[in-house]
Amino acid sequence: MDRVNSSLCLENLRMMHENERLRRKAQQLDQENKALLAEIKRKQQLVQQHASASSPSQQLQQGGPSGAAASAATAANRKAAHHVNK
Repeated sequence: MDRVNSSLCLENLRMMHENERLRRKAQQLDQENKALLAEIKRKQQLVQQHASASSPSQQLQQGGPSGAAASAATAANRKAAHHVNK
């Protein structure tokens, strides 16, 4: 009985050490994920700021909106400019 108990205690101790190792690894991965997410958000904001500062013709030249969306945006800008000029 004592031998079984000792064996179970050793197994329990190994499990606790493994759990601690995995917990530290999980914390490290969580920190890395948060840092990567913050970097992605920062880059996304820079792209959005750059896109909102660019004119539609510059966006087309830089590979911005294309197709129907670009045509609609260009047409809307022309209409707005036409109304301002009246």
